[in-house]
Amino acid sequence: MSQTLVAYFSASGVTANAAKILAQAAGADLYEIKPEVPYTRADLNWMDKKSRSTVEMNDPSSRPAINGKVEHMEQYQNIFVGFPVWWYREPSIIDTFLESYDFTGKRIILFATSGGSGLGKTAEGVKKIVPGAKVENGRMLNGKVSEADVKAWVQSLNL
Repeated sequence: MSQTLVAYFSASGVTANAAKILAQAAGADLYEIKPEVPYTRADLNWMDKKSRSTVEMNDPSSRPAINGKVEHMEQYQNIFVGFPVWWYREPSIIDTFLESYDFTGKRIILFATSGGSGLGKTAEGVKKIVPGAKVENGRMLNGKVSEADVKAWVQSLNL
């Protein structure tokens, strides 16, 4: 077992692909954050004000349920948390994940995928959810992610 975990939520598979490359580059364990009720294409229609994702993102208290738990979370010291950027921040299900464990003293490195925006102030919001952790904006892993580039980035982090 590794001391590093890559935990990710992926709505369309793009973030999942990036997470797998990252986990391999970091020699990390991999965990998919799966919603208890999977998102449908209609749920993800950000142009529909009544779609599930829009309703969740407009409600700061929204915490979609997760199917499953990370076994032995206490063993991980470095946790990469990945997600698609929704409404310029992490999806609400990431907040559910972060509130489900004690990250005190742990290093959380964010990574994301997006069609048009960056990580923005995501780390600032995440720090409020896990105040005892060291939270870092990692990087965007968009498009065709190069294994060599990801490996170089991971090495620069001094895990």
